[in-house]
Amino acid sequence: MNNFKKIGLTALASSLVATSVYAGEMSVAGSASLRMSNHAGTDGGKTMAMGNQLTFTGSGEMDNGMNVALSFILDQGDDHPSTDASTANNEGRADTSPFDSHSITISSDSMGSVVFAGEGASSAQNTIDTTAAGDIWDNTFASYTAATNASAGTKTLTWTLPSMVDGLGVVTSYNGSSAGEEGTIGYALTYTGVEGLSVSYGVGEVGDTTAGTGGREITTYKASYAFGPVTAAISMNDYDITSASNEEQSSYKISYTVSDELSVSYGAETHETVDQTNDEEFDQISVSYTSGGLTATVSQTNADNVTDAAQSEQSKWNVGLSFAF
Repeated sequence: MNNFKKIGLTALASSLVATSVYAGEMSVAGSASLRMSNHAGTDGGKTMAMGNQLTFTGSGEMDNGMNVALSFILDQGDDHPSTDASTANNEGRADTSPFDSHSITISSDSMGSVVFAGEGASSAQNTIDTTAAGDIWDNTFASYTAATNASAGTKTLTWTLPSMVDGLGVVTSYNGSSAGEEGTIGYALTYTGVEGLSVSYGVGEVGDTTAGTGGREITTYKASYAFGPVTAAISMNDYDITSASNEEQSSYKISYTVSDELSVSYGAETHETVDQTNDEEFDQISVSYTSGGLTATVSQTNADNVTDAAQSEQSKWNVGLSFAF
């Protein structure tokens, strides 16, 4: 990690509260990845891909004890200027990629932390809705249409409350309205008061431009327990969107830590949709090896009954390298 220069956050602090602020450091961290995969059962075939990004962070402490932090990401994968009006920024101009996720955080021991985020933001419920198996349907089979997530993305305000009960974390969020879409709220509770155990519950809303479509919610239940080298996790996402497209997604995963560097896991997911004859089923076995800033992964993924077609089978293997620096 390299320190580029000292920055003064006085201007930012003046806009928030009438007090001075100490100079903070601006630093940058990077990551890169390489991936090769083969997708059988479709026209995907063998493919190769890469990714890279730079994350800039800076922070400073005000003389009243509050902290202000800035985060900004440059991502080459976002290097596609948008012509879609729905992705216009706050000034009404088209998205100016490759500028990616960015946020300002204000925090203190007494108030917790408040984050105002632009692109790449997550609602409170979004922060816990990754399935126990790691979103196999979303991250592995790109052609598969996944269920709608709770509203998030731009102009999201998230508040992590200060600790009120030992081991209990509470997060709330508000996603601002845009392009005729209503504003939405969300919350998530996570309990970690028992060693090795984590239990989460969250609810989020889905915004819509159509009047009279209230009650559109996504509910997430999640739990994991680590005992020695073994970790078991389960999750369920209930998508209450409309009477014709209610969906439910259940998942589990078993992980075994062989050593500090090597781990093996097996996970599975089932996706059910109202009025759909067949449930989509996914499973994945993966091996991960980490040494310093290098992580190597190998995985084999299988899918059955994809897009409601009985015995519609697909499979995919992945070999990936990622680097953190």
